[in-house]
Amino acid sequence: MRVFVDCDPGIDDAVALAYLAARPEVEVVGVGAVFGNNSVDVTADNALRLLELYGRPDVPVAVGAARPLVQPPRLAPHVHGGNGLGDVELPEPAGEPVAESAAELLVRLVRESPGRIDVLAVGPLTNLAIALGLEPELPRLVRRLVVMGGAVRVAGNVSSHAEANIANDPEAAEAVFAAGFELDLVALDITMKTVATPEWLAELKTVPGERAERTSAFLDYYADFYTGVFGVRQCAMHDPLAAAVLVDPDLVTEAFEAPLRVELRGSLTRGMTVADLRPRPAGDDRRPARVVTGVSEADFLGRMLDALR
Repeated sequence: MRVFVDCDPGIDDAVALAYLAARPEVEVVGVGAVFGNNSVDVTADNALRLLELYGRPDVPVAVGAARPLVQPPRLAPHVHGGNGLGDVELPEPAGEPVAESAAELLVRLVRESPGRIDVLAVGPLTNLAIALGLEPELPRLVRRLVVMGGAVRVAGNVSSHAEANIANDPEAAEAVFAAGFELDLVALDITMKTVATPEWLAELKTVPGERAERTSAFLDYYADFYTGVFGVRQCAMHDPLAAAVLVDPDLVTEAFEAPLRVELRGSLTRGMTVADLRPRPAGDDRRPARVVTGVSEADFLGRMLDALR
């Protein structure tokens, strides 16, 4: 399996990269960095550090969009720490970003291997929207796109209706949802129910090795934040779950298909992910996405722990 990762590391992005890096059948062909959890210079630097930590220093990292298509950027140091990694310091990376932008790297790779590369997008979708502008055939060149984002039947996490990755660039997300990708959406509907429990976090602390130790330290910071959300010391596993759905589709136990749109104008609902749940309306030719609503949580957490071992 060949995978391009578009991300904004970010603690849960880090754990997603750990999951992919640990799977011998997964070739990470490139990483595109985008603004989101931190500024793009920080997220690109974090991607380099994390790939070296997790044993994939050869993966090319490209710097992508520094801001959304329309609105000002909104970062999240209160969730992910000042450095994006829970204020855990990793060694300076030996490598540096490639000269291509994230969108250019993605377009080149899928043109060279049409229909053979999956894309995992776990940050704002700005890089993918830019890539669509460079290559309108992108949805046919990409084998499958898995997006972590949106809140379909549940509350948002940055507003009453909107999830952070979609709200950080609604115009980009709307362009991606309209483009016709073979698309799986891993939204808050499932990620807020798929959590690293106190017992799982405690077990992670017993796993030897630098990779597990550093990841445990990242998640300690994340759990501090999520304790205020859940009332117990646990944390949502947003991006790692999306990585697992991409690599291990057998984890999915429940899903539905529907066309997706993003609300762009509502004063209270801008950034909301809207799934048309009616029998498909006549004249709507938007390709339905698969929205994941159920997973085998025990299997996912077990595989995640195995990856960190």
